[in-house]
Amino acid sequence: MTQTFLLDPDIAWAAFEARDRHSDGRFVGAVRTTGIYCKPSCPARHPKREHVTFYRDPAEAREAGYRACLRCKPDEVGRDRIAVAQAVALLAAAEEMIGLDDLALQVGYAPHHFHRLFKRATGVTPAAYARGLRAQRAAKALTGNASVTAAIYDAGYSAPSRFYEDGAKRLGMSPSAWKRGGAGVTIRWTIADTSLGAMLVAATDRGLCRVSFDEDEAALCARFPNAEIVEGGSALAALAAQVVASVESPERDHDLPLDVQGTAFQEAIWQALRAIPLGETRSYAELAAMVGNPGAVRAAGTACGANPVAIVVPCHRVQRGDGTLGGYAYGVDRKVVLRKRERHD
Repeated sequence: MTQTFLLDPDIAWAAFEARDRHSDGRFVGAVRTTGIYCKPSCPARHPKREHVTFYRDPAEAREAGYRACLRCKPDEVGRDRIAVAQAVALLAAAEEMIGLDDLALQVGYAPHHFHRLFKRATGVTPAAYARGLRAQRAAKALTGNASVTAAIYDAGYSAPSRFYEDGAKRLGMSPSAWKRGGAGVTIRWTIADTSLGAMLVAATDRGLCRVSFDEDEAALCARFPNAEIVEGGSALAALAAQVVASVESPERDHDLPLDVQGTAFQEAIWQALRAIPLGETRSYAELAAMVGNPGAVRAAGTACGANPVAIVVPCHRVQRGDGTLGGYAYGVDRKVVLRKRERHD
């Protein structure tokens, strides 16, 4: 048969050497001296490079006469991703919250194992993902219903109190303020100087709501037309200094508060972006797979483009599958510099 590589063999070997679990499911490595195939993150001792052949999937490796590694169980990777995708579909279709035990049972996993599996794939727990979907429906309903209470029930909450417990907190403002397009919310802003140019930093009392290059107060007002836009403030100055530090010294730990919201898928992507280690990159396909929806490559790219807080949510760490940079909302030159800094080049 003609062997088809999903990745360049040298790139695949690098993933094996790094035991990169984000590459699991993209290909397997078959070891000629043992007759077994493994996933990239297999913890077993590495064979010599000349003894390894890479295959697109386990089926190709089996066809070539290899058997699955009993230690890393590479055949289960595809099953895991299918289960997460099924769970995401179940949560999206459910009118009421699905408990972990029931969700895990429907996709054929033990609850505690599936909880870890789902969080590893999406960046959030099943319950958090479900709350995100429900709050998303609430936000949409609040823009089209005359009654806030009706919107809350339409979104699937059993009572208004349940929405106020988790929905309002996630939206970052009260439901009535949300319905009025953010009226009543105060956003403070400043323009900070960085080595990459002027950067807009804006925050509510909860945290950062906008970090961007080449934008000003007018752009902020256009994004939040009904909020009270206020310049400066000592509290914002301290926060802005931390944001600048994250640009200039990315190797430091910058745990910055956020007040951002999007669709459940967008927020899962943003969480996945924050999970990419410093100095590393992921492809858009890998990013989609990380949130349990490997077919949503284009949507993952769109979610990166919708990222409201540059640098803090590091969408500059994503590239095309062929290794080229891809786009960046604030210019590819800035993307290059940011990635070089993170690699200490």
